[in-house]
Amino acid sequence: MVHAYVMVKADSVDAESVLEAVLGVGGVTEAHVVAGDFDIIAEVEAEEVYDVLGAAATDIRSIDGVVDTKTYIALE
Repeated sequence: MVHAYVMVKADSVDAESVLEAVLGVGGVTEAHVVAGDFDIIAEVEAEEVYDVLGAAATDIRSIDGVVDTKTYIALE
């Protein structure tokens, strides 16, 4: 099982609507609005690294209001 964290930057003030869309992405187990350089942190679990990257690079990035993501794969 691959576990990763995806940091999401939104272009709008309404991070809650982006959060709801992120929570609907397959593999996302948790997501929270946070303060800092990014607006949302999502936890993703999948069988393969490619599934995690697909969720981040394709599914989350295609959500209206998402302008940037950073994905961090857990090594443990």
